[in-house]
Amino acid sequence: MAPGTEPTVRDVMRSEVPTASPATPIAELARLMVEHHVPGLPVIAQGELVGIVTEADLIQREATVDMPSIVTFLDAVIVADAGTPFEEELRRVVATTAEELMTSPVISIRDSATVAELATLMLQQGINPVPVVDDGRQIVGLATRRGLIELIARLESVSSRQDADGS
Repeated sequence: MAPGTEPTVRDVMRSEVPTASPATPIAELARLMVEHHVPGLPVIAQGELVGIVTEADLIQREATVDMPSIVTFLDAVIVADAGTPFEEELRRVVATTAEELMTSPVISIRDSATVAELATLMLQQGINPVPVVDDGRQIVGLATRRGLIELIARLESVSSRQDADGS
């Protein structure tokens, strides 16, 4: 990153990105995340980004499914539930492959976007990681919260040294 320029997603992304196919089994997804120290895996089919499986997806798969409450009132049957739709929870719990567990469509970001845009996207959408794509929508990296924190640490370290030097 050149001095005085705003950092871009290229400055924080991992360019070596492990990926999964729609048929990748759950156990392999977990193994790849652990082995590559990533919080999620892009799912690629025929060269296209079709989904993403994250740590949260794997954890949610292990959680207890909340059955919707059914209330009868006069002759009406009312399903009282304000949480995640039951069908969605059940889909994740019984998933055995990436395709069954993945989130699709995927929120991605261009490699030329600023770090501020990435941070805003992550916070507003509550997502980690974010697949990074080029202008041709091909995956070129993976942006993570950890990558942002590492950049902040580098920038703050430089700033602290400059302050100590009296610059």
